[in-house]
Amino acid sequence: MAGGVRMTFYAALNAALAEKGGPLCVGIDPRIAPLENSFNQLYDYGRRVVDAVHPYAAAFKPQSAFFECHGPAGLEALNAVIAYIQSIDPNYPIILDVKRGDIGSTAEAYAQALLDRPGAIAVTLSPYLGRESIAPFLRYENAFAFILCRTTNPGADALQELPLADGTPFYIYLAREAAGWELSPGAKQIGLVTAGNNPAILRAVREVLPDTWFLAPGIGAQGGKADEAVAAGARRDGKGLLAAASRSVADAANPAAAARELRDALDKARSLPRKSSAPAQPLRSAAAERRELLEGLFRIGAFQLGEFTLKSGKKSPFYIDLRRIGASPRLMQLCGRAYASLLSSLSYEHLAAIPVAALPLGAAAAMSAAASLIYPRMEQKFHGTGARVEGLWKPGDTAVLLDDLITTGGSKLEAAAILREAGLRVNDLAVLIERGRGGRAELEAAGIRLYAWADVEELLQAGLAAGFVNTEEAERARCFVGELDS
Repeated sequence: MAGGVRMTFYAALNAALAEKGGPLCVGIDPRIAPLENSFNQLYDYGRRVVDAVHPYAAAFKPQSAFFECHGPAGLEALNAVIAYIQSIDPNYPIILDVKRGDIGSTAEAYAQALLDRPGAIAVTLSPYLGRESIAPFLRYENAFAFILCRTTNPGADALQELPLADGTPFYIYLAREAAGWELSPGAKQIGLVTAGNNPAILRAVREVLPDTWFLAPGIGAQGGKADEAVAAGARRDGKGLLAAASRSVADAANPAAAARELRDALDKARSLPRKSSAPAQPLRSAAAERRELLEGLFRIGAFQLGEFTLKSGKKSPFYIDLRRIGASPRLMQLCGRAYASLLSSLSYEHLAAIPVAALPLGAAAAMSAAASLIYPRMEQKFHGTGARVEGLWKPGDTAVLLDDLITTGGSKLEAAAILREAGLRVNDLAVLIERGRGGRAELEAAGIRLYAWADVEELLQAGLAAGFVNTEEAERARCFVGELDS
C-alpha cells in the first residue's frame, strides 16, 4: 500500500488487495468484561490480533461496541488500536463497525466523531432513516459507508425479506436504492453489508448490483464458507467482496495460521472463472416461501385432523406425517431451504439424518446447504462393513442431527448416542416441526441444542389463514399440545 499519500478508502482497499491477495477483513471484537481501567487489556488484545494477521488481512474491522462498553478507557483503547494499525501503514483500510443511523445534527456529530481523523476509514451504517442518515458520512472525502442490506441473523427475515407488490424481497429494493445515495455520480463511497453465510442472498444482490463492493460478515464462526461466499458474491473479475471473519481468526489458537489459511482460500476462490449469477427463477422472499411450505403441508395431507394414536399411546386430534413431502419436488426444495436457514448459524462437518423419515429431508437439506450427509444405523447390521454410521466421516468431526419433527427426545438421544460412541461430536439438532416442548428439555439435559423451523402453533395459524383449519379444530389441537408440554 502507498503510505506516503492520503488515499480514499476505496483506493486504499484496492491497493491492499493487490498487496495481500485474498480479500480478508479481520474483525477485532475484544469480548472482555469491563474493569476499573480496561485500556491495557483492550489495547493488548487489539495489538496481538494486528501483529498476528496483518501480513494476510486486507482490512481490519474493530467492533466499536466492545470498546464503548468500557467507557472512556474503551474509546481511548479503540483510538489507540486504530493508530497502531496505521503505524503499519497510514492507508491501511479500517472499517469502524458502528451501525449508526440518525439524521440532521445527530448524524453530523456521529460522522465527525468517527471520521474526523486521518486514514482510510469506512463505517457501517443503518439505512432505516433513509438517505439523510447516510449523507453526513459521505462528506468526508476519504471515507466509505457499508450500508446494512441483508444481515446474518435469522431474525432479519421478518423485515429484510418482506415481499413488495411484485414479490421482490425488500433487501433487493434497499440494495438498489442505497447504491444510488452517493453524493455525486462515480464517487465510489457506498458498499453493502450482505450476509456472507448465505450464498443465495449474495448471488441475488450481486445480480442487481454487478459492480458494488460487499462487506460479507458471517465467515467462519457463523457458518459462512469462504469459497462459497466468493463464488456467489464476487464480481465477474473476482473482486468486489470483502469477507469478514472475527472469532474464527482472532480467537483461534494460532491467529496467523487461521488468517493465512482463510486468505489463501479466498484468493483461490476469486481466481476461478466467474459464471453468470442470474437466478433460475424470479426472486421470492423468505416470508413468501415460508407461507408456501406451511400451506403446502396441509395440501398434501402432511397435517391431518381426526383421532390418532401416537407412538406414546396418547390419543391426538391431529397427526403430522412429513413422509408425504417426498411426493412434491417443490416442497422438498422448500424443506431443503428451511433446514439450510436453521443451519446457517451453526458450525459442523456433516448432517446426520435420523432414519427413516428424515433421510429424504436430510438429502434435501444437504443439497441446499452444500453439506455432507451421514446417518446412524438405528439397528446394528452384521454384514458388509458392519458400520454403525454410514457415510464419509472421521472421529472428531462435528455432526448436526436432523429429523423431521420432535415431540420427545427418545429417538434423537438414541441417534446421538450412536454417533457419539463412533467418535463424532453432536451438539445440535435441527427439525422442521416442533410438536411439543418436552423434547427440548430432554435434549438440553444431554447437551444438545434444538433448532426448529416452525411449531404447531405456526402451522395452525397458517392453516386458519388459508382455510384448512377452523377455529374449533385449532383450539382442540392447541389444548392437546398444552397437555403434551405440561
